Amino acid sequence: MSDEKTMSASEQKKEDWMNSKWRPAMGWMYMLVCTMDFVGFPVLWSLLQSMSHGAVNVQWQPLTLQGAGLFHIAMGAVLGLAAYGRTQEKLNGANNGGLSLPSNAGTSYTPPAPIAGSGFGNSPATPATSGFSGSSGFGAPETANTVSTGFGGKKVVPEFSQPAI
Repeated sequence: MSDEKTMSASEQKKEDWMNSKWRPAMGWMYMLVCTMDFVGFPVLWSLLQSMSHGAVNVQWQPLTLQGAGLFHIAMGAVLGLAAYGRTQEKLNGANNGGLSLPSNAGTSYTPPAPIAGSGFGNSPATPATSGFSGSSGFGAPETANTVSTGFGGKKVVPEFSQPAI
């Protein structure tokens, strides 16, 4: 009881290390188990067989794949839900003393205003000229560039004049 009075306010706020570090500990544990089961133990198994009998007769069977790999499925669920839960905690402001985001951060998006003459079917502000003679040529805007609407109010692709073949 007297220990609580002698602790500072910051010490009282601190969580137990297990409450704050269990998610990274689960990730490190899963990584260690997979590394040992798929890399470490097969090498040791082969070395042990070659030292004792002189030949590798039986291959290592990964322990975590026994039972249709239920260990990997369970760890995927635990780590996935832990990551999702931590994301929700961060979005709700529990970020362990880091930068706190405003309540409306990331909730709405306002697209920028369209720039005039930058979409399909719009002519550019300055007419394009060919690279050789300066007269209109390939890449120059069409002179008749009217937009017509078809059934349902959708824009119809304008028919450009085709050269004679």
